[in-house]
Amino acid sequence: MSSSPDDGDLVRAPPKVPVPDEVAEAVRTLIRWAGDDPDREGLHDTPARVARAWKEYARGYSEDPSEHLSRTFDEVGGYDEIVLLKDIPFQSHCEHHLAPIIGKAAIAYLPDNRVVGISKLARVLHGYARRLQVQERLTAQVADCIAEHLKPKGVAVVIEASHACMTARGVGTPGVVMTTSRMMGCFRDDERSRKEVLALMGY
Repeated sequence: MSSSPDDGDLVRAPPKVPVPDEVAEAVRTLIRWAGDDPDREGLHDTPARVARAWKEYARGYSEDPSEHLSRTFDEVGGYDEIVLLKDIPFQSHCEHHLAPIIGKAAIAYLPDNRVVGISKLARVLHGYARRLQVQERLTAQVADCIAEHLKPKGVAVVIEASHACMTARGVGTPGVVMTTSRMMGCFRDDERSRKEVLALMGY
């Protein structure tokens, strides 16, 4: 008996993105240069798979992260304290070696008169992370986007990540975590506010 999507146990796979010949050939060239044979059975479909994977890894280029901040809420019952979303997992890729960057972020802001749905903070992070990145720029882009579009009294972003370009190659030092931060507004200008937000983040 055949199954159908209505059975609840069959999930339709998304349609496959067409892979241009030159992209597939570029992957085949890389496989040859690494020392293997792209025509052997186990690697026959790898060029197309790699190409589609990279289209997915870099899907942040096809979106504007600021659009996630376009719908805000003015009615917050007089709430005027810090809004914080922490331990947000993300994945990105280093623009120098195309190696994975895997980490977590804490994003906080002190509202002036507008707040945004908390999931939107994570969406802003992912929108920028799903591009070729350096961690310093990613941190700044997230903070700047929130500051520009929510216009809060302050923004704080702290990112911790492991970089495969360092852990899996080069110096080959696993277990190392890089931390970057960007403080804006009251979190930059007022030491007490900065200490408060960092304490809430767990630092």
